[in-house]
Amino acid sequence: MRTTTIRKQNVRQRRTMRVRKRLRGDAQKPRLCVVKTNMHLEAQLIDDEKHVTLGSISTIAKEFRGTEFGRKSKKAAKKIGERIAEIAKKYDIEEVIFDRGPSKYHGVLAELADAARAGGLKF
Repeated sequence: MRTTTIRKQNVRQRRTMRVRKRLRGDAQKPRLCVVKTNMHLEAQLIDDEKHVTLGSISTIAKEFRGTEFGRKSKKAAKKIGERIAEIAKKYDIEEVIFDRGPSKYHGVLAELADAARAGGLKF
């Protein structure tokens, strides 16, 4: 049982690094990192050159707590995509590099990405 869990963790870490080794964000074109857990979603704009998070939004945020957007769903993903696009506009960012981590680009992640594109981000 323990070795199975460790093996799964190692496979997930390798998959994450395989995706991220090609992605680097900077001030003009930051990395849009999306983290998907069993219950929540989080999106961050990261400048990898300065090692700074420019902005982030999550289903755990105060504005979403206690609402229908407080847990992982396609509706919540759409709302998070819209909010991350607003945060990017505040910093005059039009283009980002999409970092999906170990997750496949479908379902909730695709919904978030489509909403961010509709909000004005290009990637």
